[in-house]
Amino acid sequence: MKYQRSSQLFIEAEKVIPGGVNSPVRAFKYVGGTPIFVKEAKGAYLYDEDGNKLIDYINSWGPMILGHAYEPVVNAVIEKAKKGTSFGMPTALETEIAQLAVSMVPGIDKIRFVNSGTEACMSAIRLARGYTKRDKIIKFAGCYHGHSDSFLIQAGSGALTFGEPNSPGVTEGTAKDTLLAVYNDIDNVKGLIEANPNTIAAIIIEPVAGNMGCIPPKNDFLQALRDLCTANGILLIFDEVMTGFRLAKGGAQELYNIQADIVTFGKVIGGGLPVGAFAARAEIMNYLAPIGPVYQAGTLSGNPLAMAAGLAMLQSINQDADLFARLEQKTAYLEKGMAQKLTENKIDFTINRVGSMISVHFAKDEVVDLKSAAKGDNDTFKKFFHGLLEEGIYIAPSAYETWFITDALTYDDLDFTIEAVGKVAGRL
Repeated sequence: MKYQRSSQLFIEAEKVIPGGVNSPVRAFKYVGGTPIFVKEAKGAYLYDEDGNKLIDYINSWGPMILGHAYEPVVNAVIEKAKKGTSFGMPTALETEIAQLAVSMVPGIDKIRFVNSGTEACMSAIRLARGYTKRDKIIKFAGCYHGHSDSFLIQAGSGALTFGEPNSPGVTEGTAKDTLLAVYNDIDNVKGLIEANPNTIAAIIIEPVAGNMGCIPPKNDFLQALRDLCTANGILLIFDEVMTGFRLAKGGAQELYNIQADIVTFGKVIGGGLPVGAFAARAEIMNYLAPIGPVYQAGTLSGNPLAMAAGLAMLQSINQDADLFARLEQKTAYLEKGMAQKLTENKIDFTINRVGSMISVHFAKDEVVDLKSAAKGDNDTFKKFFHGLLEEGIYIAPSAYETWFITDALTYDDLDFTIEAVGKVAGRL
């Protein structure tokens, strides 16, 4: 495939946009080469500025669960735009989507809409601190909760030390209140709690990690976290920006039958438009202004276009009784086919999958946390990425990002992908 137009567009973009992109992973720094500039998309396919057609396995990092340009969402946005795009005032639509979301997700009474997953997680942490009157939080190495200062923290020199900023601009004062834990290691979490008694407001986690590749929680890990939080007066926050409304109607809480104290959403809930949300039981949510002391606001929160798109998406998901079974079957079919091709070509690999989230790790050992994910063969991944791109398959340009399956994929698409994996594996 040729990418002359994308290359030229990237050169022009670099002159006026830092790095030529508005989000770093798009720059292809990890895999090398020139980023693909998309012109349009429909269903399971991307069409770039050079006229190439690609089968899409990132789906805007999750929200296109029913495919690009999904007609009910597009129509809802068009009709709403004709009546105004932003008011900064309440609309009945906000209540309608809130009622639907609360009915679909277990354990929440109230929800507040914001503009991104980052904003949702940032607000959830502030709410947890205000509610518990404690300052510290625990997050897990490899879990990404947006680019708010509290979350851009790497490990310190010891298992129980405070984190250190891993981005300039994040102060040491902020970093000292973030403790870093090891995903799937409950003893590590216990140690942090014991070393910081009565000071931890919340533990925030991706219940299925998607930002070190797809990594499922071990069998009892989430329940053990729930028990620890309950015993120590700590709020458990599920970051369901990726998993919410994707792994089940009620997200990971429903899938694993674990109830978090606060849940954050993004991606699917806006049908692809910029939107996020955080939700909890009433006693916690009532700590928010204007009825409580914890301040959070936004002119574009509850934006009518995003709310119209989100309502159309959630209605479609809620009314489709077979959706999650189809997604499970399609993703399992892809997993089996890829595993067969990689095995035939004697490639060391591990495939992790939960529902319609899946990752190929080029490591022969089990991948359960950031350390084991980092043992993957990155050179092989880069060749794999570019090989698939040449075959017309677009996966995340990083070994540390999950793939997202859309229901718009046909079995012909999946067979084409499996055959492409076989061709690429044969050249690795």
